[in-house]
Amino acid sequence: MLEDKILVWKLKRGSSDALRRIYEKYKDDLLALAIALSNDRTVAEDVLHDVFVSFAEYAVKLQLRTSLKSYLLSCVVNRIRSLHSIKSRQNEQVYDAEDIEHDCNEPVRLAILTEQSKLVELALSELPYQQREVIVLHINSQIRFKDIAEMQGESINTIQSRYRYGLEKLKLQLNGKV
Repeated sequence: MLEDKILVWKLKRGSSDALRRIYEKYKDDLLALAIALSNDRTVAEDVLHDVFVSFAEYAVKLQLRTSLKSYLLSCVVNRIRSLHSIKSRQNEQVYDAEDIEHDCNEPVRLAILTEQSKLVELALSELPYQQREVIVLHINSQIRFKDIAEMQGESINTIQSRYRYGLEKLKLQLNGKV
């Protein structure tokens, strides 16, 4: 946390090294979140870059009220949400499940894990976006329900309900498959 405050302070004073360090520190988490929410690695990479370009442009005006990581995660979620609403208006849905790389030397185990991951990703992509977002933020990014509620401007009960309903739908979809 202290390191982040120092990095933001340096960034506000024009340090490109600080921006590079922030990017390197958080890019993997932000990209994983963007992939999970968009189901498209190319879109996720574009979102990540858009977020960092905006972050760099407005760094001087930045007033963090949360941790830097939470702020950047919120930026990714908001950008994905914007893209999702645009696509919804165009009646387009993205169903491509991204391959997940695993550090595994056993080919059979790797094949099973990859197939299971694809099933889970496909099931996640079929959830309503709001439920998927809560599940991914809570499980993948380990964000507390209270913080998700603040991000989305919803009550904690609404967030917990979305999480519960989303998990129930996933269980029904994946019953016996994973």
